Amino acid sequence: MDETDADPPSFRLASIEDFEPFVGAETVDRIMAKAAPLRDLHVVNINSTYYGGGVAELLSSLTLLMNAAGIRTGWRVIEGRPDFFSVTKKMHNALQGGDIMLSDLKKDIYEEVVYENACRMHLDHDVVIVHDPQPLPLIMHYRKTAPWIWRCHLDLNRPNPDVWAYLAPFIERYDAVVMSLPEYAQKISPPQRFIMPAINPFTTTNKELSEAEIDERLDRYEIPRDLPLVVQVSRFDKWKDPQGVIDAFRIARKDVDATLVMVGNTATDDPEGQEIFASLCASREERICILSVQDSALVNALQRRAAVVLQKSTREGFGLTVTEAMWKGAAVIGGKVGGIRHQIADGVNGFLVETVEEAAARIVQLLKDASLRERLGAAAKETVRQNFLMTRLAEEWLDLIGSFEASFKLRGPVA
Repeated sequence: MDETDADPPSFRLASIEDFEPFVGAETVDRIMAKAAPLRDLHVVNINSTYYGGGVAELLSSLTLLMNAAGIRTGWRVIEGRPDFFSVTKKMHNALQGGDIMLSDLKKDIYEEVVYENACRMHLDHDVVIVHDPQPLPLIMHYRKTAPWIWRCHLDLNRPNPDVWAYLAPFIERYDAVVMSLPEYAQKISPPQRFIMPAINPFTTTNKELSEAEIDERLDRYEIPRDLPLVVQVSRFDKWKDPQGVIDAFRIARKDVDATLVMVGNTATDDPEGQEIFASLCASREERICILSVQDSALVNALQRRAAVVLQKSTREGFGLTVTEAMWKGAAVIGGKVGGIRHQIADGVNGFLVETVEEAAARIVQLLKDASLRERLGAAAKETVRQNFLMTRLAEEWLDLIGSFEASFKLRGPVA
């Protein structure tokens, strides 16, 4: 049979209704009622990478769920040279409190590449959502006839004043700014909304796995299964404190036997990632596995099999991998920073730490107490069910989009 004559594979998107076992029929009905008047709107999201990190993970699920609800929702990625992403990574770090030498050359590279992308993007949409600093200046190059929203996913507790002063004129042109937490609020004119991220339980990263499937993934990467696993999953980023994780594990090993597994990736918009990964490889040994891979099934398997999951961040807008691990009933130790403080209630559904020594002590405590791990894990899963599933995120975006109806008369279908 000619390949073109074969029946196409049968696929379906996860729908709002699929979440009913987790959130209840009343919630599903309420969300669908909010989506109904917005059907046939054309919404576009723009960020800087299709893979690697929480923003891509969020958009992958949220855009599909919005389409399943009848709202045409697209996702575009800006393209850029290595020097552009070097500049935007420095801006990313500066927005989270780092230092930056913001030269005219850096500004020119940044604005030029965004302009080039604007020339290629024909944004005739009912709503435009721009994510993080990389595509922020796009708004300067369009005649705005629809609401533009800037969604910043970073920890903005203490942004570098120089980079904020430079970016503020771009931000001021937006009709709304969305951040993860109220403590990230800034002195700007556009109204600010606060929407915490969420996870999709039906993705490869989060769906149920059998013990055999978990074993297969771990064996595929030659991860030993004879000792308890201590796991951190995150981009190779200095704010995730990967060296601190290794140091805490080495201290903990004086009291307990375990294997540390650190899994990350290096996305196209993060030129520092490969350098950080290379520096960590010097710490590899029999009981310290450091992997740079893009394998959602491996992440799922590790989070399900781990005795302890770490996210020892020193800055974190919101720890999506924290929520993923909590959903799987893992005992999670998180840095006492940013969004993680809103996910983990210390001693109730996980532990919060500030130092390497605190992290080491909690690793030892959890590895020695299976009942404590079980209690925290059960509470963690319930926390996610109540607060951090994709339906809640979709509903909050529906509320925000719907709020523009009066001022913009949202158009509906685009020719």
